[in-house]
Amino acid sequence: MKHLLSLEKLSRGDIDAILQSAASFKQQRGRDPRQPLAGQTWAMIFAKSSTRTRVSFEVGIRELGGQVMFLSASEIQLGRGEPIKDTARVLGRMVHGTVIRTYEQSDVEEFARFSGIPTINALTDEEHPCQVLADIFTFQEKRGPIQGKVITFTGDGRCNVANSWVFAAAKFGFELRIAAPRNYQPDEALLHHIGATHFHQTGDGANATRVFSFTNGAKIICTPDLKTAATGADLLYTDVWVSMGKEAESAQRLKELGGCQINSALVKLAQPNALVMHCLPAYRGREIDEETFEAHAQTIFDEAENRLHVQKAIMATLMG
Repeated sequence: MKHLLSLEKLSRGDIDAILQSAASFKQQRGRDPRQPLAGQTWAMIFAKSSTRTRVSFEVGIRELGGQVMFLSASEIQLGRGEPIKDTARVLGRMVHGTVIRTYEQSDVEEFARFSGIPTINALTDEEHPCQVLADIFTFQEKRGPIQGKVITFTGDGRCNVANSWVFAAAKFGFELRIAAPRNYQPDEALLHHIGATHFHQTGDGANATRVFSFTNGAKIICTPDLKTAATGADLLYTDVWVSMGKEAESAQRLKELGGCQINSALVKLAQPNALVMHCLPAYRGREIDEETFEAHAQTIFDEAENRLHVQKAIMATLMG
């Protein structure tokens, strides 16, 4: 494992190793002698604003013994049009690893190819692998193996977090239900691309429910029927309805996704001990109501903390 660019490109073995290592880092925090980044300097290139991602990576690099420099894309030559491959070849001669949070997935992949140093995708418009690894770690910490469980994602099912959940379902063999209007559901070509072996559909047009099955027992269900999707779920999950870069679509998105909220009525349809998670920031009254958010705040902020432990595990694995 040289980089972490996409969950799709990670083996199940690599993912399991990261999650096991994360548990160790969490348990030993403050008492762990391991310093795999000692003597190293890592660069963080961010074209998008961040709270949890920036803080967790900066703290994690320092706790692993490294030094870190934060580079806003608008303040370096990338912001003036320098090709990503040229920035990569310069930084590859000066720093030991890079964490990138940007718009295009292709930029992260190009940087990794030309820099020759470990590169971590800290978010693109297409994927958010570190977030979903932390989500799975959190689920398994509280409920045991995620394989065979039912995860319901409601809201923008085409966003980067949803895409990474799709890849995770195919790797782990759980049932992922994506409850969203048809134009906010994953593209059918993507689901076939990652190995769906069987497909069937009930209903027509905007009311259709599509079911994609995989040989490892994974199932991905795309439906506009939120109540059915939530029934019996082990985890209810949501994300913001207006992602960074989609602000011009705000009014349309709020209108079209207005029926996708996680609230107490929806939680009652899930398993009695179902978890509720949100990758944050949360906009109460939109994708989740205040009452439900606060009732599940312990899980949500455990989830946020676990970004630190999982990302430390990722960086340690890359240097292993």
